Amino acid sequence: MPTTASANQDSERMQIMPPLLKNLASRLEAGAAHVGIFGLGYVGLPLALRFAETGIKVTGFDIDANKTELLNSGNSYIERITPAEIQAALKAGFMATTDFSLTVGLDAQIICVPTPLDAHHQPDLSYVINTVEAILPYFREGQLLSLESTTWPGTTEEIIEPRLRSRGFVPGHNCALVYSPEREDPGNPHYTTADIPKVIGGTTSVCLELGQALYGKAINTTVPVSSTRVAEMSKLLENIHRAVNIGLVNEMKIVADRMGINIHEVIQAAATKPFGFVPYTPGPGLGGHCIPIDPFYLTWKAKEYGINTRFIELAGEINHYMPHWVVQKVADALNEQGKAVKGSRILVLGLAYKKNIDDTRESPAVEIMSLLEQKGAEVAYSDPHVPEFPRKRDYHFDLASVPLSEESIRHFDCLVIATDHDAFDYEMLHSHARLLVDTRGRFTGGNNVVLA
Repeated sequence: MPTTASANQDSERMQIMPPLLKNLASRLEAGAAHVGIFGLGYVGLPLALRFAETGIKVTGFDIDANKTELLNSGNSYIERITPAEIQAALKAGFMATTDFSLTVGLDAQIICVPTPLDAHHQPDLSYVINTVEAILPYFREGQLLSLESTTWPGTTEEIIEPRLRSRGFVPGHNCALVYSPEREDPGNPHYTTADIPKVIGGTTSVCLELGQALYGKAINTTVPVSSTRVAEMSKLLENIHRAVNIGLVNEMKIVADRMGINIHEVIQAAATKPFGFVPYTPGPGLGGHCIPIDPFYLTWKAKEYGINTRFIELAGEINHYMPHWVVQKVADALNEQGKAVKGSRILVLGLAYKKNIDDTRESPAVEIMSLLEQKGAEVAYSDPHVPEFPRKRDYHFDLASVPLSEESIRHFDCLVIATDHDAFDYEMLHSHARLLVDTRGRFTGGNNVVLA
């Protein structure tokens, strides 16, 4: 259960809290607050369902009417969230809407919208800014606003707070403003939204207290930090840590390949050391919304302070190169069989960015498909979690997932394992593929297997 302070501590906090926020504090502590979640994607929807599960009234906001209609009809558009979970939330009072005017009836508002990079690899905060601007006409005194979207340190104080103040809302006085970075790991059965500790930073100490009161009702452990900047930086460090280590192991894979060494066997051997080593697995590149994007938010902001983040940028270059590495391995493997990439039928196995999920955001599999198509290959894909190729800003494939059978496998000149879903029958793939290029270490090698 969430940790709560003693009655005496609560009383002391209430005494120093401005009058306009005392009612909010009481409603949050009592679990009587009405919470709004803005952005009903892979982060916002699980969070909304978790609040609803605890008995808190939740309204979900999204600009996509198709999403809100699906949710209100008891259906889900995210594979790991079942219709039964949506229907249970609806019974508990959850509703989804595109009507931002309903903001006026909320006690707390949580922004969970995308923060992508633009065409020049610069931070794109347009989704955050547009959401705040849509909320502001209906914002009122005594409300709490929380940002969860990953961003550069200073965003909450430099982008959101001035907009609140321009309307007469002063955080810690007549409203509350916090930053609490999202922490989701799709496909990980060991950690639910409730189980993952929640870092929270407030623009004032009062804001922090109110933020803890909000999230403490839904999240088992809250982690207060001294400022929103610390909270913002903590999220970037988490993902940069992974990006840099993945970049390292991807570079090691290239070196090992040149030396004729199986990098996966090397990692398994190194991982037997009981201290000082954390195993990271190489792959065809980085995917998901966070790891390929978040490091660039810090490198961009660091330039404002005259700092070049060379270590981070180098890891980014290595990881960005990996789809090209895979395509070259495919070309070399086909060449060994006397075939060119141009005109070859190539099936990419796995479209999601990691196994056993349906999330294709920034998936290296998509980039591999694009590069192969540019070289003249006839490209198809198979993914049991992604039945049709989704709409994307930069990639356009009018394709549906190819069902796997002995006959369909033999139809292709080459199969590329880009995402190693557990649902794939690897024995069948190995037995009937003319050529297998494995980017995930599912195989140790063989006459028809090339490790990439």
